[in-house]
Amino acid sequence: MEKILLFIPCYNCEKEIVKVLSSLKDDYFSEVLVIDNGSKDETLNSAVEFSKNSRLNITVVQNKENYNLGGSHKVAFQYAIDNNFDYLIVLHGDNQGDINDIKNIMESKLYRNYDCCLGARFMKGSKLVNYSKIRIIGNIAFNILFSLCLFKNLKDLGGGLNIYSVNMLKSRFYFKYPDALTFNYVMTLALDFYKTKYMFFPLTWKEEGQVSNVNIAKQTLELFSVLFKYLLNKKNYINSELRTKRFEKYEFNYIYSKSINLPK
Repeated sequence: MEKILLFIPCYNCEKEIVKVLSSLKDDYFSEVLVIDNGSKDETLNSAVEFSKNSRLNITVVQNKENYNLGGSHKVAFQYAIDNNFDYLIVLHGDNQGDINDIKNIMESKLYRNYDCCLGARFMKGSKLVNYSKIRIIGNIAFNILFSLCLFKNLKDLGGGLNIYSVNMLKSRFYFKYPDALTFNYVMTLALDFYKTKYMFFPLTWKEEGQVSNVNIAKQTLELFSVLFKYLLNKKNYINSELRTKRFEKYEFNYIYSKSINLPK
């Protein structure tokens, strides 16, 4: 039987994290890993209190430093490798995505045919709820730009619900990629460079008052910069040190776990 990890990155989403955890069933995964990136609100406590009363096998950890979203991915990837998981699912903790969007892929075992299955907000079958028109236009424009430059049909550069084969992650090719939000964009370029087998699937994506950590103007400039540098010299860029702050390890503290006896 396959061993599947569900990874939930979260930051300042104390209300949303409980909704996300409440939506889960244990049909597809053997463990849920909640990674808090130093939230300033009650996100961590909310996750722990829910976990104590849940039938799910939930582990709650907190990054030792602010690693940002990309860094949290690296923590989860290494956790999956170290604990011999076969697949890793990413579901953001802000309750914008819907875990049910992977139901058909999981039940049909379609994910076994790919190195990664990537959720897309802007393809046929996707459903956007209260999503900013400016963001829709901007995201679609960049999808088209990246697609034309890479000669690939890219449906989304950064959806919040993805499935990865852990075997693909074992080389840690991603380790020097940015820890910021641009992590997902560079990962997309890595799919092109390493000729990874991947697919896109439609997402239901909603905005219901969540606090966004995205600066649209800054993100736009970073996207142009990432694409330009990659096209200039693909091999050099994809193997370069792309972090603004280097960490030898991406470490965390266990906060709560049903499967590990933690010191009291």
